Amino acid sequence: MAEGLLIVSEEVCAEVVSSADAFDAVEAVFGAMAKGDAYNFPVIREAIGYADALYGFKSGFDKAGKTLGVKSGGYWPGNMDKGLTNHQSTIFLFDPDTGMLQALVGGNYLTAVRTAASSSVSIAHLARKDARVLGMVGAGHQSTFQLRAAARQRDFEKVVAWNPHPDMLPRLGAVAEELGLAFDAVTQEELGAQADVIITITSAFEPLLMKDWIKPGTHIACMGTDTKGKQEVDPALLAAATVFADEIAQSITIGEAQHAIAGGLIAEADITPIGAVINGAHQGRGGAEEITLFDGTGVGLQDLAVASVAAVQAEKQGKATRVAL
Repeated sequence: MAEGLLIVSEEVCAEVVSSADAFDAVEAVFGAMAKGDAYNFPVIREAIGYADALYGFKSGFDKAGKTLGVKSGGYWPGNMDKGLTNHQSTIFLFDPDTGMLQALVGGNYLTAVRTAASSSVSIAHLARKDARVLGMVGAGHQSTFQLRAAARQRDFEKVVAWNPHPDMLPRLGAVAEELGLAFDAVTQEELGAQADVIITITSAFEPLLMKDWIKPGTHIACMGTDTKGKQEVDPALLAAATVFADEIAQSITIGEAQHAIAGGLIAEADITPIGAVINGAHQGRGGAEEITLFDGTGVGLQDLAVASVAAVQAEKQGKATRVAL
């Protein structure tokens, strides 16, 4: 890159990084992680004792892609009332050869699109090919990104959805209509009975889906649990499923698997990195009746991968700004 600090705004990120771009970047970095060519550093995520906010850092290094950096930010639950997204973050990219700061990239849009890419990667590699009904648990800001990304991976015909605040569901319904999909607001139990693929994207601290509600052959992408104590599904569901994760270390400590691990229902060895499936080292789904579950905790390398795409494309298209520090 040229000299100076490259600045890529939120608006430009949305212009230069598509859902397909994010899918390719996230799939590649998961594969690199499984090969040992990329690794995440320990996550720092803390309640700051103000505004009910969670704040922290996710970082890592992709040796294969020569991407080094950190995402700083967190979750402010009161932001919706202020016309802002609850998730706020910024990504810093560094030159791995010199340690110099290369780029400052808006992280809000990229966090949403990379999280959606993560679940869609799991759908692409683990869901049944004949999946036709998509279940959505959660209807917040990121749910629309999840729905759009998932719809690219299977020929869904219908979306069934549940949210603790039903008044938020019409937003999902509008996206489903835009995509040409039928849409029904249902109970949690009805969702489990109908859906072939389920995405959970909430900030819950209790199980919202129970094991007995899930039919054989379902693929579940748990995308909301990224902090100690959070929980979206029944721990017994992980014991009944074949479990995959973006990163095992995070899955067992801050991800959905933390509760099944603590209860002795599964062991660390029962979880497979999704990258192993991407690389062909694991078969993935073993049969049509098997329940598969992806624990998407959100890793720093995902953020760095999509931020790198944003920086390269923004500079190439003349949409970034350069400043001297």
